Amino acid sequence: MSKKLVLIDGNSIAYRAFFALPLLNNDKGIHTNAVYGFTMMLMRILEHEKPTHMLVAFDAGKTTFRHSTFSEYKGGRQKTPPELSEQFAFVRELLDAYNIKRYELEKYEADDIIGTLSIQAEKEGFEVKVISGDKDLTQLATDKVTVDITKKGITDVDSYTPAFIEEKYGIPAERIIDMKGLMGDTSDNIPGVPGVGEKTALKLLKEFGTLESLLENTDKVSGKKLKEKLEEFKEQAILSKQLATILTEAPIEVSLPDTQYEGYDEKKVIELFKELGFNSLLDKMDIVESEEDHVLEEIDFTFVEDLNQEVLTTDSTIIIEVMEGNYHQSDIQGIAIVNKNGYYFIPTEVATRSSLFKEWAADESNRKTVYDGKRSIVALRWKDIDLNGVDFDCLIASYILDPSQTFEDIATIAKAKGIMDIQTDEAVYGKGAKRCCPEEKILAEHLVRKAIALHKLKEIYEEELKENEQYELFTDLEMPLARILADMESEGITVDVPRLQMMGKEITEKLTTLEKQIYELAGEEFNINSPKQLGVILFEKLSLPVVKKTKTGYSTSADILEKLASKHPIIEYILDYRQLGKLQSTYIEGLLKVVHNDTSKVHTIYNQVLTQTGRLSSTDPNLQNIPIRLEEGRKIRQAFVPSHSDWVIFAADYSQIELRVLAHIANDDNLIDAFRHDLDIHTKTAMDVFHVKAEEVTSNMRRQAKAVNFGIVYGISDYGLSQNLDITRKEAGKFIERYLESFPGVKDYMEEIVQDAKQKGYVSTLLQRRRYIPEITARNFNVRSFAERTAMNTPIQGSAADIIKKAMIEMAKRLENEKLQAKLLLQVHDELIFEAPRDEIEKLEKIVPEVMEHAVELQVPLKVDYSYGPTWYDAK
Repeated sequence: MSKKLVLIDGNSIAYRAFFALPLLNNDKGIHTNAVYGFTMMLMRILEHEKPTHMLVAFDAGKTTFRHSTFSEYKGGRQKTPPELSEQFAFVRELLDAYNIKRYELEKYEADDIIGTLSIQAEKEGFEVKVISGDKDLTQLATDKVTVDITKKGITDVDSYTPAFIEEKYGIPAERIIDMKGLMGDTSDNIPGVPGVGEKTALKLLKEFGTLESLLENTDKVSGKKLKEKLEEFKEQAILSKQLATILTEAPIEVSLPDTQYEGYDEKKVIELFKELGFNSLLDKMDIVESEEDHVLEEIDFTFVEDLNQEVLTTDSTIIIEVMEGNYHQSDIQGIAIVNKNGYYFIPTEVATRSSLFKEWAADESNRKTVYDGKRSIVALRWKDIDLNGVDFDCLIASYILDPSQTFEDIATIAKAKGIMDIQTDEAVYGKGAKRCCPEEKILAEHLVRKAIALHKLKEIYEEELKENEQYELFTDLEMPLARILADMESEGITVDVPRLQMMGKEITEKLTTLEKQIYELAGEEFNINSPKQLGVILFEKLSLPVVKKTKTGYSTSADILEKLASKHPIIEYILDYRQLGKLQSTYIEGLLKVVHNDTSKVHTIYNQVLTQTGRLSSTDPNLQNIPIRLEEGRKIRQAFVPSHSDWVIFAADYSQIELRVLAHIANDDNLIDAFRHDLDIHTKTAMDVFHVKAEEVTSNMRRQAKAVNFGIVYGISDYGLSQNLDITRKEAGKFIERYLESFPGVKDYMEEIVQDAKQKGYVSTLLQRRRYIPEITARNFNVRSFAERTAMNTPIQGSAADIIKKAMIEMAKRLENEKLQAKLLLQVHDELIFEAPRDEIEKLEKIVPEVMEHAVELQVPLKVDYSYGPTWYDAK
């Protein structure tokens, strides 16, 4: 059997992946784009190359043996962005899960490890494939060694063989180092000969063969200036060649047998993919996890056909089973109840037709323990049944106790607490397209087991919540909020379907007009949505400068087009065409699909137990992310109207709530003073950072100050800020430094919260919501650094989320006490959207800001802006 060794330049590929993909985060907020790109490349290699042996080499540190020869080697390189650094630990974990050998050697580079192993493998008859983003490694190409160099992305590669190198450069592979000696390499700070570029270097090598031969015969070089340069920088050229030469006899302690690849550890890969949130990659693996063999204890339960008082007592645990994700439009599969009298399964029809069940469900005094009470309330409400008296929700309790845990169903949270007599929903219902409801007997037993598990969990969770001093957060905030969210979901918001359809028609017309304008400027018709065809038009026919190439041609991504906007009027039209196209498909057509036939409303689902900061999100449809940058995007809000023709939409939102929370938590005198005097905080920041008077603050200064203000809240790094402001990392770093000098309280807070997190293992919001950060004591510097930024940010974001949740609860009480008809319809980030009769507006203008501004008392005033109008659009 032929042997094939794949050698991967770990640092280079991770860098390529990081810069090729947008910043991605998992549910814990850890950046994952480099690991994701690395994984994609790894999966592709395993599929296409089918290696028998593999090794990934890493650089061991900044100092190598080359620095003793030339101390400025790699001196110009920027510091690795922390968003990338923190991912290297996961890349190594990934390789361990895949059982791929990884290796690094002090004082040597990954290139030297690869060079040494490639020579050894070639001698032993291996076929060798080297994969890197660094063209230096092309010097290793031989008849047995192929070097794949990634281009702009990670899957788009050029395969460097001796023949390819000869064709591309006109010199043999072994002369690549001579070329580097002459032209140098700015990325590695190899000087070369000043003024000699690739073209000149190749011309000289074709004529003289080697660098040494050239330097011995400089008198034969044509061109006086070039001849002088070669003679003056002779030693530098020789040094540069030496620096560029990959060592093929490094003292490595890894041998070829150590690199044997025998397949990955399925369990470890699954666990890591889950931790990183790589759901699409899990689906590609097509893995169905088998549950541990566990014999379930027999249970004796009653299959209820006639409801009676014995079944429906107070202090019951109830399961309302809705299988599908969107419970607004799904049938209830069955109901299970557990109480002091026994275990019961009730078929849906028996419960929903029973007046006794309806009375019991609606009676507030009948206390009920549930799992996902919001879902249960809404599902029953669609059957015209009110569910009151929900006093304990195990899903919410588990979320408060540890928001980092992703519990998929009752079985997973139960097993985490040692309760084993239950199967997962996946085991009972199946997965994906095969998911279906089993026969009633199996369903009944499964639901009863779920109810028994909840019954046991309640006692465990109550004790833990009290121990953590989080019982009030549970009872006074999250539990009442679940009821309010259920009311909002059930109520929905009315959509003016004809208006939405008209907008779709208008956008279609604009798209047609834009299409004609683009064709006219292009001089021909083509498929605008085809990046390949568009690339040909822009970069070949119109000769625009090429910014980036991909495997399939030219990159025409939005960021590339924006850079070219000033080069040709066609670019602006194409950008508008794309944005309008997305509005049409995602928001116009997408919203029309989810308008409920019976209500003419959309009933979004609020995720109460998803984010680690406590923020709410929404799905089916996501009404928190309707784009409002384009006027056409903002106009989509015109389609959201009150449910009565003589009512209006009233919108109120917190002004700069996170910065106000920061001022309070950090106890920073400068920030507190600015908010108490109602100053423009971004202008104030610009004044302090740039040391200028208010009237001297330019719009650009304010823009930069705004980016830092909000960036600080999110624990931004110099790299992140440099990307936001399109400035250098050095400038961004100085900016952050000046900010922290201007606001010393913020600086102290950042240092103290990190120390606090290291001692406790978690951080808390103002209302005692916790976020556990075990990585804060990690040995790996980069993982620890990310955890520190998370510790700084979470109390701010989480407290802001708690405040608006408290405001929602207080508003619901106030509307009821004032006997107003106004209804809370939506929560969008820091904004609350109501509908109300016109004659209640005067009252709302008074009570909404009053309630929201006093939901929680801070050292600085909370400020609420409000407006109203016939549509959501007009209320802004």
